[in-house]
Amino acid sequence: MPLTIAVESPLSPDGRALVEGSQAALLAVFSADEIFTFSPEELATPDATFLVARDGPVPQGCVAMVDCGDYAEVKRLYVAPSGRGGGVARALMAALEARARRAGKAFVRLETGDRLVPAVALYRVLGYHVRGPFGDYPDHPASLFMEKAL
Repeated sequence: MPLTIAVESPLSPDGRALVEGSQAALLAVFSADEIFTFSPEELATPDATFLVARDGPVPQGCVAMVDCGDYAEVKRLYVAPSGRGGGVARALMAALEARARRAGKAFVRLETGDRLVPAVALYRVLGYHVRGPFGDYPDHPASLFMEKAL
């Protein structure tokens, strides 16, 4: 089946399972004090949009867009092991960027870590470049901050 991407609730069973998968993947690489993520409850606000990619009924990945005024922030980009290597992350980012453009955002920004080599490589291919900390983020050595002008 073709991949579909739609707005869903991060509080649904599938939404929670994707966020939990994301958290487990991060904890496999970083200590808890090096992770700056949002919980399902923090993603279930009017300022956040939670997108889920599905192959038929099966959730393959997620990403959230948080409205931060003149920019949108990427949170929780995650692809389940069963969906990796098939362009799911790229499709999720394209959907997020399209939503940000429609919302009139000037930039998309994100915080990631340099130990997430495949994610950083994807962001670079998509046109993101390294920048300094933004928002309320501390200048943490495990963090890598990136942005893309829309």
